[in-house]
Amino acid sequence: MFVALLFAFNAAAQNQQVLAKAERTAGDKFTVFARTPRGASVAAVNRPSASALQAIDKGLADLFAAARRNGYRNRLNYGDYTVYIGKADRINDGDGNYSPAISIGSAQYAGTVFDKGGSIYVAGLVLANDPCSFLVPEITKEFNRLSDYVRYEGEHLILYHNDRSRYAATADHSKGGSHPILQ
Repeated sequence: MFVALLFAFNAAAQNQQVLAKAERTAGDKFTVFARTPRGASVAAVNRPSASALQAIDKGLADLFAAARRNGYRNRLNYGDYTVYIGKADRINDGDGNYSPAISIGSAQYAGTVFDKGGSIYVAGLVLANDPCSFLVPEITKEFNRLSDYVRYEGEHLILYHNDRSRYAATADHSKGGSHPILQ
């Protein structure tokens, strides 16, 4: 019983740390909490639509199928994931196409084609490997885009928990490589 309580306390503390990191990274307050129909956790700025929750499940389903094709078995449960949905810092890309994204500091991308004056726009960002948590921008249409964002951020987490060398080679896109990683 004591071990179970200690585990629950540690999990709650980890989740609070990830929530704080998500709020610092996004500059948002995540006050809405939900679950997808298949059991993934969602923390959002605004109440996600049923279509958004279904899109998250589809992205995770696609991720799990790709992981199984690659022989991976760890972290293939919806309940393993928390998706933070923050306000998009950009709604349209430079060509005017709908492409919600989050702005983060350019860091290792400084001076590359991605650098937009000290920041870059991303479709998502892993916040923590354990618990499996990532941030994506709010999407209000073209929900297949949200499914893709979820799958792509989830690839990093699947690799972290199943293949550390491949994770290390693909965790940072500044050296090349893109999504999907898992075929």
